[in-house]
Amino acid sequence: MLPCMVRHFGYLVTAVFRRVVPDPLVIAVLLTLGVFIAAIVFGRFPEGVDGVINRSDWLISAWRGGNGLWKLLAFAMQMCLILLGGHILAEAPPVRRILSKVGDLPRSGASAAAIVALVAMLLGILNWGLGLIGGAVLAREAGRSLARRGIPSHYPLLAAAGYTGLLVWHGGLSGSAPLSMTTAAGAEKVLPAELVGDAIITPLGQTIFSLENLLVTGGLLIIVPLLLRFMAPSNELSEPITRFAPASSLETPATPPTNTLPDFLNHTRWITLLLGAALLVAGVSSVVESGIDRIGLNTVIMILLAAAFLMHRSPEAFMDAAARAAAGCAGIIVQFPLYAGIMGLMVASGLVQTMTEALLALATPQTLEFWTMVSAGIVNILVPSGGGQWAVQGPIALQAAQEAGIGTGSMVMAVAYGDELTNMLQPFWALPLLAVTGVRARDIVGYTAIVMVVAGGWMTLWLLIQ
Repeated sequence: MLPCMVRHFGYLVTAVFRRVVPDPLVIAVLLTLGVFIAAIVFGRFPEGVDGVINRSDWLISAWRGGNGLWKLLAFAMQMCLILLGGHILAEAPPVRRILSKVGDLPRSGASAAAIVALVAMLLGILNWGLGLIGGAVLAREAGRSLARRGIPSHYPLLAAAGYTGLLVWHGGLSGSAPLSMTTAAGAEKVLPAELVGDAIITPLGQTIFSLENLLVTGGLLIIVPLLLRFMAPSNELSEPITRFAPASSLETPATPPTNTLPDFLNHTRWITLLLGAALLVAGVSSVVESGIDRIGLNTVIMILLAAAFLMHRSPEAFMDAAARAAAGCAGIIVQFPLYAGIMGLMVASGLVQTMTEALLALATPQTLEFWTMVSAGIVNILVPSGGGQWAVQGPIALQAAQEAGIGTGSMVMAVAYGDELTNMLQPFWALPLLAVTGVRARDIVGYTAIVMVVAGGWMTLWLLIQ
């Protein structure tokens, strides 16, 4: 009875979202306008900045300045490199063969959704870019396999399952907020200098490797695949992959002849092995030097790229994969400045402080982490970047934690949970997945919204009872 209710509810919600949800770029523009208006009405401005005209001039200056559109350019490059590394690794022949074999395992559309979600989340815990692209490629391969075998499936549900790695990434090894807090240099990039000190530095044993996070993230690995399995529509409502326009095949091209030295260098495996080994040694030495509980974002990128180089057979094959991966970065490149501008508007007007403080005012020491998660989820809709959001919300959350006597690690993870939770509603990070699978944001966001609600309940349970 319950699976039947979940299935019908999931299909109904998705049908509604398909009619009302615009494309991600439109959402970014509408959010910019909405935040601009809200900042004029509810913002806090310096003395003398009053009236609509003066406030508008102030906000436009903040929006276009160094703390607005262009504030997160360096961080955006880090995000592109993580996405590139994950995408290139997912396209490496050994990894693709594994994903292809996993895609042949399901015997029904429902089991395919569960398997895709589980694999995407496991990969997402390792690295958010790998989880996003690996989940997308696996969803496509599973959809092709089911269609080839004549098994009915609902391809948008498979694509939604491939996106669930973004539900657990911030509790995994590439979580930008926990990683940024492991060193003073990392913390200074996102927090005011006066807040950074020995007491604020937080080893990963208090965040990603804490018992609380292991229980929260581990529970989601069970709950989400089961939920998506239950949401699989009946066979008569199936939508196979053939109804969509997925990206072109990633078949490995034949190696061209190597008649000249440049040809040989372009197609030899020794170049990728040498560079991959050098990056791997540098990455491992960085981990040994700093400690595994203080791994930084740059180290994660280095190790990810090392694995990608080692898995590809030649520099040309690596760059072919990189060229396809770069298309997935287009949305980040175009939209990241818009969301940085939104962040600039919210900071300049004090809107994020007003909103966060209003929610935290409802909190007691026992419920502070819950309300921090809620406020982080709302902010993530407007600033869909874990690192960018931590830069905005981190100082407020840490100050509230100090006043309530709550550990820094717990507040870092409360913000992290809110950030990753509403990724299921904010389609910004789904852009590369949409490019790989060929579906639209409106096709998957109904399913992911239901996943968000259920996952939010699970997170809330642990935040309130600990």
